[in-house]
Amino acid sequence: MTASLQPVLSASNVSKSFGDFTAVGGVSLEVNPGEIVAIIGPNGAGKSTFFDLLTGRKIPDGGEVRLFGEPVTCMPPWQRVKRGLGRSFQVSSVFRSSTVLENVQIGLMLAQGHSWNMFKRASVLLKAEAESILDKVGLGAKRHVYAGDLSYGDQRTLELAVALSTKPRVLLLDEPTAGMGREESRECLGLIRSIAASEQLPIVFVEHDMDIVFSFATRVVVLAAGKVLIDAPPQAVRADSRVKEVYFGEDI
Repeated sequence: MTASLQPVLSASNVSKSFGDFTAVGGVSLEVNPGEIVAIIGPNGAGKSTFFDLLTGRKIPDGGEVRLFGEPVTCMPPWQRVKRGLGRSFQVSSVFRSSTVLENVQIGLMLAQGHSWNMFKRASVLLKAEAESILDKVGLGAKRHVYAGDLSYGDQRTLELAVALSTKPRVLLLDEPTAGMGREESRECLGLIRSIAASEQLPIVFVEHDMDIVFSFATRVVVLAAGKVLIDAPPQAVRADSRVKEVYFGEDI
C-alpha cells in the first residue's frame, strides 16, 4: 500500500470484555485521509468502549490499533496525542478556573513538552499561537473570560480549541454536540466542518443525533452488540433494513 493510501487510523479485529460481557467483539475499522466517519449504534452497542480503544483510554484484549501505520495498541493516550491523535470528550473537560486563553496555552505547553505550571508559565508562553487558535474557532473576543463562565456551547468550542492546540493529524470527537440546542449544534458542526476542510483533518465521531450523523459524515459505521453491522456511505446506511431493525423500527 502506498503512503498516500495508508489509513490514518485503523483497528484490526479489536475486542474488549468486562467479565462475561463482551463489549467489543472483533471490530475492524480504517479511517482514510479526508474522511469524516460517524460511529453509531443503539445503547450498549459498544460505541464508547470502541472509542476508548482507539484513544488509549482502554487496552484491547485482542487485536491491533495503528496510528499512521504505527502500532499503538498498548500506548497510553498522551503518547497517541504526541503522534497526532486529538480527542474531545462527551462531557466538557476544560479548566473552569482558568481563562479561555490559558486553557489553550496549557494545551500548547503540554503538546510541546513544556513543564506543567499553568499559573506562572501559561500567561507568557505561546500567547500568539493560542490567540490564533481562538480566533479560528470564534472565541478570540472571550480569551480573558474564565472557562467556567462560558455558555455550555462555548465550553465545547473551547474544548475543540484545546484539541486543536495539540496539532492533531486526526481528530476524534465524542458526541461533539451533546447538551447543545439545535442552533448551537448547527454552529458547532459548521465550525468543525470548516476546520476539517481547511486543515485537511480526518475526523471520527460518536453521535446519537441521526440528523447530525447523516448531514455531517462521509461514512457511517453502525455497531450492534459489539460488532460492525454495516460500514457504508450515509444513504446506504439510512436505507439498510438491518439498521432500522436495531433501532427498533425508528425512522433514521
